[in-house]
Amino acid sequence: MKAFVAGATGETGRRIVQELVKRNIPVRALVRNMEKARGILPDAAELVVGDVLKPETLSVALGDSTVVLCATGAAPGFDPTAPYKVDYEGTKNLVDAAKAKGIEHFVLVSSIGASQFFHPLNLFWLILVWKKQAEEYIQNSGLTYTIVRPGGLKNEDSSDSVVMYNADTLSLSGSIPRQKVAQTCVEALFQPAAQNKIVEVIAKPEASPKSWEQLFAEVA
Repeated sequence: MKAFVAGATGETGRRIVQELVKRNIPVRALVRNMEKARGILPDAAELVVGDVLKPETLSVALGDSTVVLCATGAAPGFDPTAPYKVDYEGTKNLVDAAKAKGIEHFVLVSSIGASQFFHPLNLFWLILVWKKQAEEYIQNSGLTYTIVRPGGLKNEDSSDSVVMYNADTLSLSGSIPRQKVAQTCVEALFQPAAQNKIVEVIAKPEASPKSWEQLFAEVA
């Protein structure tokens, strides 16, 4: 296995890279700014320059990767086209490049509420609408996929147990440390029960711990 991570310098993406390195899985990390990335990402990660908005850069960047993990996302700002470009067009470009390369598994970090048009997050330039469009593009691509929809993201890790739900179960409730989102994404690569599913994840202090195999198997 060789993993390719898009959005590698973001708060969730960098944790995905760290998790892969910790497991001795070779990583190619897609970065736009090599100097910035070197200060953020582990030395063991191979850094490749490219941009999901520049599809011509992606085939070379993917190289000999066998799986893709995508944690890109539009940064908050005043560009109303950002979610469309990054969350939809960028993901679509990466899916097309992955398909052309024969990638074995595509893991996408999305968001709870992706199917809910009247969700508060859509006040930010319809961000969930475009995440949902990206999800559907992956589902229709023919690639083996896992779509991870986390609850509210926290930078600090915790000892809370991960709880996993079927698609469209959660709305605004629940949060999860980014570290656990990263673990969920990497575990999806190893769990046959994670294939071709959308999973919603949060962490709860009162939840009984379950194995990753159990968690993915219980989601329809």
